[in-house]
Amino acid sequence: MDTLVQNLIASGAFGKNASPSMVAALVVFIMSAVVFLGVAFPFAGIVSWAERRVWARIQSRVGPNRVGPQGFLQWLADGVKHVCKEDIIPDESDAPLFKMAPYLVMLAFTLPWAVMPFSSSLILADLNVGILYMTSVTALTVVAVLMAGWASNDKWSLIGGIRSAAQIVSYEIPAGLSIFPVVLMTGTLSMQGIIRAQGWAPQHWFLFANPFTFVAANILYISALAEGNRTPFDLPEAESELVAGFATEYSGMRYLFFFMAEWGNLFIIGAIIATLFLGGWQFPHVTKNVIAMNILQAITFNVKVLFLVFVSMWIRATLPRVRIDQLMTLCWKYFVPISFVNMIGTAVWVAIWPDGNSLMGYIMLAAAIALAAVFTQRVIYYLRRSRMEVYFNPTI
Repeated sequence: MDTLVQNLIASGAFGKNASPSMVAALVVFIMSAVVFLGVAFPFAGIVSWAERRVWARIQSRVGPNRVGPQGFLQWLADGVKHVCKEDIIPDESDAPLFKMAPYLVMLAFTLPWAVMPFSSSLILADLNVGILYMTSVTALTVVAVLMAGWASNDKWSLIGGIRSAAQIVSYEIPAGLSIFPVVLMTGTLSMQGIIRAQGWAPQHWFLFANPFTFVAANILYISALAEGNRTPFDLPEAESELVAGFATEYSGMRYLFFFMAEWGNLFIIGAIIATLFLGGWQFPHVTKNVIAMNILQAITFNVKVLFLVFVSMWIRATLPRVRIDQLMTLCWKYFVPISFVNMIGTAVWVAIWPDGNSLMGYIMLAAAIALAAVFTQRVIYYLRRSRMEVYFNPTI
């Protein structure tokens, strides 16, 4: 941020006598408007359309294709529909808490964007406890969902809220423990500091730094899906037995806010994984132009995040919902013990190789490529065996 402000002042864009503090404040304001109005809020709507299109392709059916080109404006139509719907508040509900819950969910969705490291300069607040801040504010979701279930004064909503409290609080433990290996290796909680400790090449990413971080990355990703109520962990809103779970009594825009935050949180999940384990915005220095370099870094960061968002869609379209006992068993009997082993193993690894082991990076990368090749081969095998017809026409 300081480098960007100094370059803007030196360019004379704000006059010769521009105050650095005023320029910095203006830059933060403009960046905030771009991030929230141009990225965060539209992303939640657009990804709802993209996810339904991806589900349709994976499940061999037709997705939204009527409103706008390729059905792209479906998310806007859904938004208008919910705005026009009647806002119903049950007579026996706790009205103040009932009204507040959806806005608290949206708050938990918007606050993490303040420390989102899009590039080396494009970050609203480079806090020295950035990753701690992000994990803390996203935990507000459990308070909001539990508040919605309790305030609704409805059996299904209450069960959904209690499920959410149990699920999210449980999976916060392996998720937090899976962040510790990266903190041990870098010695910082800053999002930018963690990214700068990695390189642009895959063998320099923390995902391939050692076996413990590789396992930690997978545990963190699965735990984040569980915390975000994503299928196959969407127990708090399981429509098969709870109607709509904690959101049963909601209508109109308040109902939409819950799912707008759920879709928007996909970007936050991807951003956390990309920052901690995939090198974040790191890109080869191909130009000395600061603005051009930041654009390339932002594109790199977003490509990594959107790939993880696509994987989340893929998982949701493929796997069935698990039972609540299976969900909790996975967390407490497997993820928590393995996370402790990862943390202790990484501490020992750092003590033996304080500066890292470059050879292990190449070995882990080669193993990951081999695993991806086997997975691809099995996918191709089953596609041929099922005699599935692949349509490359996006309009179908």
